[in-house]
Amino acid sequence: MRAHHIMTKDVVAVTPHTTIEEAAKIMLRMHISGLPVIDDAGNLVGMVSESDFLRRSEIGTGRRHAAWLKFLIGPGRAAAEFVHERGRKVEDVMTKQVVSVQESTGLAELVDLMERNDIKRVPVLRGKTPVGIVTRTNVLQTVASLVHEIPDPTADDEHVRERITRAVNATDWRPIGFEVNVRDGVVHLHGLITTDEARQAAIVAAENTSGVKKVHDHLCLVDTYSGFYVESPEDLKAAS
Repeated sequence: MRAHHIMTKDVVAVTPHTTIEEAAKIMLRMHISGLPVIDDAGNLVGMVSESDFLRRSEIGTGRRHAAWLKFLIGPGRAAAEFVHERGRKVEDVMTKQVVSVQESTGLAELVDLMERNDIKRVPVLRGKTPVGIVTRTNVLQTVASLVHEIPDPTADDEHVRERITRAVNATDWRPIGFEVNVRDGVVHLHGLITTDEARQAAIVAAENTSGVKKVHDHLCLVDTYSGFYVESPEDLKAAS
């Protein structure tokens, strides 16, 4: 799956000369948290987002630096902050170094960019021209539309058991003496684990296997130093 498969195509954008007031009104009216900034040639030149409106003189949230810190900051940064807090146009507050992708960029690479740069939206370009935008909401919508039960004609109990066993045994966290029992799509997991994370991972691996209706956890947590082990929460609850 690529960027153009999940992007929002009807992108609301502003120009560098759009006023701060108008940009804020557009974001409120359209219920969006950021806008691409496009120049007269149709090229992407920046992004403006909610965070760009946090430090504004109108609402008394401009930065206040101690005298000694002003000296360290220097006049250049002080001037830049003044423009950001009091500027009247989008070009005064926008982020100019924009992380963007091309239409053909794979979804895995796109999500990695969003996570690595801690951003909520990525413009999608055709050359230098914006043709869409991918937000975290788009990714969420994709997950919601694709994560569903797909009938599998080979999802009988033996196939389910083999698939779970193969998937878990291929990992670095596989339980010791891992065994899987399946009957009518109901899975029972057995073995020894050294962390609760391994328990959850094994359960998730089973839940993601086609044909699985329910997963029962019988994995025992063992202390590798003392050999002391504790039965699974499900088994402890059943025994109480």
